[in-house]
Amino acid sequence: MQLANRLQSFSEPQTIKMAKLGRELKAKGVNIIDLSLGEPDFKTPEHICNAAIAAMNEGYTKYTPVAGMPDLLEAISIKLKRDNNLDYSPSEIIVSSGAKQSLVNAILCLVDPGDEVLIPTPFWVTYAAQVQLAGGNIKYLNCFIDTDFKLRPEQLEEAISPNTKLFIFSSPCNPTGSVYTREELAALVEVFKRHPQVTIISDEIYEYINFIGGHESIGQFEEIKDRVVIINGMSKGFAMTGWRLGYMAGPKHLVQACDKLQAQFTSGANSITQRASIVALLSDLKPTHDMVAAYKERRDFVIDALQNMPGVKSNSPGGAFYAFPHIKPFFGKSYEEYTINNDVDMSMYLLNEGHVSTVAGSAFGNPNCIRLSFATSMENLKEAMTRIAAALAKLS
Repeated sequence: MQLANRLQSFSEPQTIKMAKLGRELKAKGVNIIDLSLGEPDFKTPEHICNAAIAAMNEGYTKYTPVAGMPDLLEAISIKLKRDNNLDYSPSEIIVSSGAKQSLVNAILCLVDPGDEVLIPTPFWVTYAAQVQLAGGNIKYLNCFIDTDFKLRPEQLEEAISPNTKLFIFSSPCNPTGSVYTREELAALVEVFKRHPQVTIISDEIYEYINFIGGHESIGQFEEIKDRVVIINGMSKGFAMTGWRLGYMAGPKHLVQACDKLQAQFTSGANSITQRASIVALLSDLKPTHDMVAAYKERRDFVIDALQNMPGVKSNSPGGAFYAFPHIKPFFGKSYEEYTINNDVDMSMYLLNEGHVSTVAGSAFGNPNCIRLSFATSMENLKEAMTRIAAALAKLS
């Protein structure tokens, strides 16, 4: 049996690979602290779980419309207006089995083989794999810690070519936690206005996990709104990762295209999750705000700990639940049988010597950093920072 060549165009996500390696060591009795996966450690709020139970008892156990249940689409429309001052009718919204599916729907409906797609680095690993699956050509726009890993408008202007079809970014960003201000988005919009052939995918899945104020969406700029595709979902802000529900808001013709595509892949998303998501979106957001307050406390602790480790440099993430420290000064250093030549070596060293699971920054487009998730308990984080500091101190 010969597998399709398309499988060679992308690799397994490093986030999943490192989690697997950590689990293998745990199975051997090693006490591993896992900072590799971006998954809230909080339980789904009780009122959302109760809504799911009620949905089952009320008989919501059948197939759902491909685009989503009408009252969920209406709830998302209300949420977008309430939280973001964005006007999207239910016909401009489609629900999928997670934000990943929302993304791949949009990419497969927009990108033809040979089309150029711009992705600022660092970026979430799946963007590149999905573009490669569609046959697109990726042009990476490198952003660095000195500018809080944010794209400058002059970089964007220089990168756009006549063949540029799509631009993909996230704010708050995975893996850096960087959050674009309204002014920074407006500067990028001025560039996009000069290039009407470019569609913008804005991944806003970490919208609620914001430590610096209200979320700003690039969809708010009317001059380019007809070219903006917003991706969001329930996993991060509502601690609903296993429920698998994402959504996309954008031009009606693109939503209809995604409906056509999704009908051949998964059809409609889980019926129970959709009923629970209506309640989540329209209820009091206090449980979400409480989670964010806990994340902020953890963020402050982790960044302070990292910045006090000799040789480590870190930005202060404005959102999400990741740290993305710069660790290049350790390249070329050794301890016993370990030599740190790159970020992958560092992640493996911290796993095997420090017993802390992280992800190499090259997976996200920056080989000088590693990613740490602080979506775990403060007890775990305190021990993890102690272990990392001790492991780094051994390198010389």
